Amino acid sequence: MSLRINDTAPNFTAETTQGTIDFHEWIGDSWVVLFSHPKDFTPVCTTELGAMAGLESEFAKRGAKVIGLSVDPVESHAKWSQDIEDVGGHKVTYPMIGDPELKVAKLYDMLAADAGTSSEGRTPALNAPVRTVFVIGPDKKIKLLLAYPMTTGRNFDEVLRVLDSMQLTAKHKVATPANWKQGGDVIITAAVSNEEADKIFPGYKTVKPYLRTTAQPK
Repeated sequence: MSLRINDTAPNFTAETTQGTIDFHEWIGDSWVVLFSHPKDFTPVCTTELGAMAGLESEFAKRGAKVIGLSVDPVESHAKWSQDIEDVGGHKVTYPMIGDPELKVAKLYDMLAADAGTSSEGRTPALNAPVRTVFVIGPDKKIKLLLAYPMTTGRNFDEVLRVLDSMQLTAKHKVATPANWKQGGDVIITAAVSNEEADKIFPGYKTVKPYLRTTAQPK
């Protein structure tokens, strides 16, 4: 099954480092960042999990939960967590999903259906596609997918930036331009007429007939 933005995030039940979860139930009314890894005790992923541990409070401020997934058993994750803390300087307090039968990796289209049914004996290279970030909304819909190669560490500041944009644009009739950051000007969507824009965004700027900008709404 190929997943796309606005698809419902597939539900599953799985063991995590914090017990068994029903994924949709665990999401509740929150935003969620699910980020996956091809194998425990891999160098780039160790730095990523540590970076996310340091940023977890920033996601929490935005009403977003963080959850990791690695194609190994939960027992292995627990041992790996100490290395992650040693390297990154932050304790991992978010749950990490164990996927030793590759069920979640397949459900989320990160591994082929014929990839087998066990993580045992699989190398990180075989699991290379299991390096995706999914941002999921409170409506259980996929809002963002980012897939990375194994040799490139992920930029979680960018995930925060996109989350800020999605939460802003969900509340206001605006979009965010390239390289937008909190506090920057935004774009008024095409659904807003000029007459309506005069009322909602007084003093807006017309750059092109189809491109109108305004200060970020409060």
